[in-house]
Formats: sequence, C-alpha cells, structure tokens
Amino acid sequence: QVQLVESGGGLVQPGGSLRLSCEASGSIFSIYAMAWHRQAPGNQRELVAAISSGGITNYGGSAKGRFTISRDNAKNTVYLQMNSLKPEDTGVYYCYADNGRGARYWGQGTQVTVSS
Repeated sequence: QVQLVESGGGLVQPGGSLRLSCEASGSIFSIYAMAWHRQAPGNQRELVAAISSGGITNYGGSAKGRFTISRDNAKNTVYLQMNSLKPEDTGVYYCYADNGRGARYWGQGTQVTVSS
C-alpha cells in the first residue's frame, strides 16, 4: 500500500510559477514510476508529466517546455515545477504511482488556479 500526499497548489497569476510536491509513504518509492495528472472542470483526467523509476521523463503536449518533473528518492518525493502558467492549466493535479506489476495509487489532488 502506498499513500500519496500532494502539496503546493494555489492561486497564481498568468505567467507565474508553482512547484507541486507529492510525498509517498508505505512502500519502496524508488521502484515506482510516478506521474502528475490534471483534471479541469468538465474534462477527463489527463497526463501532465511522468517519470520512470530510472528517471526517464515524458510530458503531455501542453506541458512540454514549461513544466519539469523530477524525483528525489531519498525523500520519497516527486515534484512538478510549473512555469509560464496559463489559465488553461487550471485544474486539480493528482499524483500517481505505478510499480509496473499491477499496483497503482492516486493522491487526493491539489487545486491549481491560474487567474488574474
């Protein structure tokens, strides 16, 4: 069992930055692939960024060039640095963990609102 706790969301003006954190507990963090997904009102949940257990990253189209995902296995934490934020980045951001063997977990989500 893995527990995921997100933090770092909030209200930011267009063009601003936020860093989201997701701390994991309950299992061996380093073996899990981690990801951030976003769900905007009325929309399906979509992939924002992912990072493998070996540090290989992958980004959704809207995040490329603006967002950076990273992980610190010593702190059991994955981060999402978001720069040049746009109103369309607004949504609930969820942390996701997958060990590649059928164990998948979601956090409770953190709200990000980009508005002037």
